[in-house]
Amino acid sequence: MTTEQDNQNSQPIFTRGLAREYRQGAIAVHALRGVDLAFGSGEFTALVGPSGSGKSTLLNLLGCLDTPTAGSIHIAGTDVAGMSRAQAAEFRLQHIGFVFQAYNLLPVLTAYENAEYTLLLRGVAKSERAALVKPLLHQVGLGDMMHRRPHELSGGQQQRVAVVRAIAAKPTFVLADEPTANLDSETSSALLDLMSALNQEHGVSFIFASHDPLVVERATRVVRLLDGRVVEDERR
Repeated sequence: MTTEQDNQNSQPIFTRGLAREYRQGAIAVHALRGVDLAFGSGEFTALVGPSGSGKSTLLNLLGCLDTPTAGSIHIAGTDVAGMSRAQAAEFRLQHIGFVFQAYNLLPVLTAYENAEYTLLLRGVAKSERAALVKPLLHQVGLGDMMHRRPHELSGGQQQRVAVVRAIAAKPTFVLADEPTANLDSETSSALLDLMSALNQEHGVSFIFASHDPLVVERATRVVRLLDGRVVEDERR
């Protein structure tokens, strides 16, 4: 007989009764209301819903960028909900990759230096960083641009560097917050094809928060939120 604990341990990420409340003066705003979710290895999941539905709040909680008002978040066998800021920062470094809407590349660093930055922070040796990062930059079509700085790259190219930075350190999962919002439809489609291929070839789990129908179209799982609750969880 499989116990609930056994089932939880089989999932790299799961939440139980996850809630987040914000205060606006005397008014309580319930951004999340008792969310129970589990994410397995190698998923390509889209969190969707209208503005204010709770998807960005959920992404921030999964990324240890915020703390819940109630409930628990278990990632890679660790309950992260009660971590201090320093503990959360170290946990993010070791386990979570991020792809942001605004790319968040360091302007003084080259594409290669940006891509290896997480590994550098982890203290990975130079030769090992090169072995991890250079093949990925070639795979995403930036092999001949790795010494350019962000201002010398298009928006789509910068976002590709951000994707390599996110996955090079082999995180438990990658969180992508509206990664296509600043890109045209053709570039968005190409970027999503790339992330889908990386998901399939390297087993990287992606969790998106997005309004973009192109993201929903490629997702193998769609979690719909409304008023802080999960109203649909569709696997394809």
